[in-house]
Amino acid sequence: MIINLRVWRQPNAQTPGKMVAYRVEDVSEDMSFLDMLDLLNEDLTVRGEEPVAFDSDCREGICGMCGVVINGSAHGRASSHGNVPTTTCQLHMRSFADGATIDVEPWRAGGFPVIKDLVVDRSAFDRIIQAGGFISINAGSAPEAHSVPVPKMQADRAFDAATCIGCGACVAACPNGSAMLFTSAKITHLAMLPQGQPERYLRIKNMVGQHDAEGFGGCTNIGECADVCPKQIPLDAISQLNRDLIKSLFKADGKTA
Repeated sequence: MIINLRVWRQPNAQTPGKMVAYRVEDVSEDMSFLDMLDLLNEDLTVRGEEPVAFDSDCREGICGMCGVVINGSAHGRASSHGNVPTTTCQLHMRSFADGATIDVEPWRAGGFPVIKDLVVDRSAFDRIIQAGGFISINAGSAPEAHSVPVPKMQADRAFDAATCIGCGACVAACPNGSAMLFTSAKITHLAMLPQGQPERYLRIKNMVGQHDAEGFGGCTNIGECADVCPKQIPLDAISQLNRDLIKSLFKADGKTA
């Protein structure tokens, strides 16, 4: 395969960027999108040019580091498998036609400043988690198995929310640059479990406050976030967040008890 790329190149946050055209030859349809970028960088290195900077780590769809916008869609779409959302590292070149032209851009959001080329600073997500992603426990010996029963529906909902990998696709897809799907996933995960109850309402106040302080936009329930989420976090997680946020206003200390 031959692939024509238009890649966003930007040396740093202070310097304006631009799209630069490249031609990549000998691309196998079995390559992942990141493998194809590796092939491009090998060619650029041989020619003495600066390789394209991009994030990646596990390349197994579980770490969330590989996020880029491909042809206007966060992570791109695995069209060969029903146009389903996926991570960039799990997007294979068989989803594109031979000779295709592909635009590759970084996440674009106020909370994700560009570091270089396709790499953005997503440390804002870390600070949102740090603002409330903890629980209080009584340290000691391990409890007996099943000593804290959790109803299956709540356990399933907590597990669904916990699958969020913090990639930022929801932010990149949202016209408002909102991170509410990410924040709601982290909040819902703990809100559904007994261990998360002591700080439940204090947690949501702190995490939503940090979300706003990081410069992310507000949620207007457009739904683009859930549409591109590679782990299919449901949109109603934001409803859970909104309900708990309203309840937190009536908790003087932010705690459940």
